[in-house]
Parts: sequence; C-alpha cells; structure tokens
Amino acid sequence: MPGSTESALKFVSVSLDCADPVELATFYAGLLGGRMLWNTADSAGLQVPGLVLVMQRIANYRRPRWPDESIVHLDFTAGDRLEEPEQRAVALGAERVDPQPDPRWRVLLDPAGHPFCITTVTPPPEMLEPAGR
Repeated sequence: MPGSTESALKFVSVSLDCADPVELATFYAGLLGGRMLWNTADSAGLQVPGLVLVMQRIANYRRPRWPDESIVHLDFTAGDRLEEPEQRAVALGAERVDPQPDPRWRVLLDPAGHPFCITTVTPPPEMLEPAGR
C-alpha cells in the first residue's frame, strides 16, 4: 500500500560512476564536508548529512554530455548565496557550464563530468520530513 512504512524501502545512498573514485570522493568531501567511510581502488564512500555518496570505478568510463544525455544530477542548497559556493566548487575542480538555465541555480560539472546544481531554492521543512510523520 502506498505510504506504508512496514514495507517501505529505506534510501541508503547515491552511487556515481567514474574513472577515479578517490578523486571524486575527495572533490565531494571538499565541497560538502562529511566523513570518508572507505576508499579503495574500485570505490569510495562519503557520508554527508542525509545520505552516503558512493563513487564507483567503471571500466571505460565515459563522461556524460550535459545537457544532451538524460542523467541524474545532484542538487545542493546554498541558502541565499550562490557566488561563494560556486567559486569554492570551481576551486575544488568543478566546471561551470553554459548556458545557465535559471538565475536561482548554478549548473556545474564535477571532475567526472556529472552535473550538479547549487541553488537558493530550498524545499519547505514539511517536504523534508519522512512520510507518515
């Protein structure tokens, strides 16, 4: 039954394919903080508030082509600031893309080519609460 907590799955992590898991984990640790859970030649796990990011090595990894390919991307809120978080991301190795679709969002690519957004848009607190509370 929809909304039932008895059989509900629990969201555990987001996995990002890449050529170099340690490089990508280091980038996101610098951007988001968090705690490195593991890092090996084939994968790295970074615990950040709310979830775990898992970077996994894929043989013959090919960077996504944004915006031409349909892919998942990550969104991060920056409160009411965009410039400083964007500059920090670029200093850590992100790449800003053009065109930018909306002035409330900054679209960037991480070192493995995954798009991510920094935004001033934040969902209301009631939307962030687990269902059934």
